[in-house]
Amino acid sequence: MNYKIPHRCPVCDHELKISKLTCTYCPTKIEGEFSSCKFCRLPREQILFIEAFIKCRGNIKEVEKELGISYPTVRSRLDSVIEALDYSLEKEKEPVSENAAITKEQLRRQEILEALNRGEISAQEAAFQMRKQRGSNFEEEID
Repeated sequence: MNYKIPHRCPVCDHELKISKLTCTYCPTKIEGEFSSCKFCRLPREQILFIEAFIKCRGNIKEVEKELGISYPTVRSRLDSVIEALDYSLEKEKEPVSENAAITKEQLRRQEILEALNRGEISAQEAAFQMRKQRGSNFEEEID
């Protein structure tokens, strides 16, 4: 059975390194300290998003249809993948009216509601995530 390589230590949450490689055909084994690729370190949800994005050739409308999510959610997930891969996110320099501006909090709420609508989470879990979202934003405002 193939398991995904863990990248964080379950005890201290620091990065794990690959230390041994074994050939699947012959008895060759290589030991050392190896790093995995940055894509391998992404959570499964982000990898699935990247696969859909590539399958749809980067067409956001097609990604919306493929994953059953809204345009703002596609953009939000794409931005989170870009940040997770340590690429800089340059904000678009186009004028945005106050009504058209969508905050991260609104995008997260939309994602929670879409997950609820698709049956991926229960109503209780959605309510919990919404309360948690509100609590973390409240703490950020205090700081």
